[in-house]
Amino acid sequence: MAKWMVSAKKADFTEIAEKFRIDPVIARVIRNRDIVGEEEIERFLHGSLTDIPSPYLLKDIEKAAEILREKINGQVPVRIIGDYDIDGVCAAYILLAGLQHCGAVVDTVIPHRIHDGYGLNENLIREAKEAGIDTILTCDNGIAAAQQIAYAKSMGMTVIVTDHHEVPYEMTEEGERRECLPPADAVVDPKQKDCSYPFKGICGAVTAYKLIQVLLDGEKGEKAAGLLRELLAFAAFATVGDVMELTDENRIIVRYGLKQIEQSSNYGMQALLSVNGLQNKPLSAYHIGFVLGPCLNATGRLDTACKALQMFQSSTPGEAVTIAGELRELNDSRKLMTLQGVQEAVELIEESGLKEDKVLVVYLPECHESLAGIIAGRIRERYQKPVFVLTRSEEGVKGSGRSIEAYSMYDKMSECKELYTKYGGHKMAAGVSMEEENVNAFRSYLNEHCGLTEEDFEEKIHIDVPMPMSYVTPEFVRQLSVLEPFGNGNPKPVFAQRNLSLLRGRILGKNHNVGKYTVADPEGRQFEMMFFGDLEAWHGFLADHFGQQACDGLYRGGCSGIRIHVIYYPDLDVYQGKERLQMVMKDYCKGDAV
Repeated sequence: MAKWMVSAKKADFTEIAEKFRIDPVIARVIRNRDIVGEEEIERFLHGSLTDIPSPYLLKDIEKAAEILREKINGQVPVRIIGDYDIDGVCAAYILLAGLQHCGAVVDTVIPHRIHDGYGLNENLIREAKEAGIDTILTCDNGIAAAQQIAYAKSMGMTVIVTDHHEVPYEMTEEGERRECLPPADAVVDPKQKDCSYPFKGICGAVTAYKLIQVLLDGEKGEKAAGLLRELLAFAAFATVGDVMELTDENRIIVRYGLKQIEQSSNYGMQALLSVNGLQNKPLSAYHIGFVLGPCLNATGRLDTACKALQMFQSSTPGEAVTIAGELRELNDSRKLMTLQGVQEAVELIEESGLKEDKVLVVYLPECHESLAGIIAGRIRERYQKPVFVLTRSEEGVKGSGRSIEAYSMYDKMSECKELYTKYGGHKMAAGVSMEEENVNAFRSYLNEHCGLTEEDFEEKIHIDVPMPMSYVTPEFVRQLSVLEPFGNGNPKPVFAQRNLSLLRGRILGKNHNVGKYTVADPEGRQFEMMFFGDLEAWHGFLADHFGQQACDGLYRGGCSGIRIHVIYYPDLDVYQGKERLQMVMKDYCKGDAV
């Protein structure tokens, strides 16, 4: 069971509520997000695009823009090299559209996940040189490609890096980190030590967007302004899709970008919404993260991400819809393959003794290498441990890692980098390539030097406010929208209610995986409560604590004696124009004895 923790940060919630015309409970939630002071609260609630820091604060961005202006004026060929995930595709499209607007001779290459691997490689550089390309412009990659960029420079090429990943480093004899920057003509990455950009958490597409902002700076007229508005949709899409924290400027970019996605004039974006039944509907970060985004990622995993970029470049609605339909079909296949991979990983962990490791290194030779990251994420959720899933590739072993808050994955990997042929990432996620013979040494080193304690593995749920369900009104639920967009770094607020009595229930859903219940608080007030979690575990909990007869009776007309504490969030169910309050249970434990 997760450990429940009540946030208890102090502030004058009544004063905040009155000043900003919000419910005092919402004032508490804002404080729980470490938003303090009137200026910060105002920016959180009403921040606009004018509150975003100047792109000129990014190190080398003016140098990069000036180089590109020279190339554009001389009609020198530029090649954009992106990445095969959501962020890389969106970043490549942003740079392509921006440079085309400026009249550049430009094309794009998205590396093939299996044949090329992540980021730059010497084959891509050699192909560019043979095609007469003078300048390589990276996006969402390049910061860790020092060797490859040195190769490009040796052939007389110009290289500009735009990235957002951690800068590789080495430790000096004095125990200090020394950055190992690639020898590019310009390096734009907020993670650089001497970069003065105040917010380090932007994604690759936002970095690319800021370069286009600088490139277009000074250009008057609606055409340039309209292009930047349109490209903001792709920056927001990537911010959510790459699971950036929805704090600070990311929150503003996504809030405005979601509106721009809804009204996008891009045929590809329209088609993606259409094939997923979301056209002309209000969008949330959830739709990007769990419906639309996976379609883009699926093509990079099972086919080629060039198809996603081609969709955004479509010149007709029909072409865009055809590609969008293919992307959705690929995502359906990806879901089935992921499920099979997760099952195989769990069996291996449970049967081989890996379960006792603090850092799980799971080698699935036959697993499609593109699914390693998704499977690692699912395994991390299940075991609450850092996880690497490795697969056999054309050149040794490749894999992806997903971490927990207490474990800086990139830092720990950097301690044994002699084991890899290639690696990169950040605190919570990473990618790695190595020889198969090094897999066991990799696993051993990470476990022997992880520094993790049992407490680090305990799932924690932070309750925003212990709040009786009777406090909730439709107006309160509507007011919760001021806290959106929800996602990584800004989770949907949750509340707690003690001693709910379960009165009756039903199982719903095409796959019989949703529970709907009538519950009563200690004063007898009744509420509708939904549960979208693991029904098998839920039923096991009920049977263990209240008996199988009580559990069965819950669905056979009702029962008594089941009393639980719950963590929940309130929602409005709208059907045929009518609103109905419902509570959604997120976690549960046994209540006090009756």
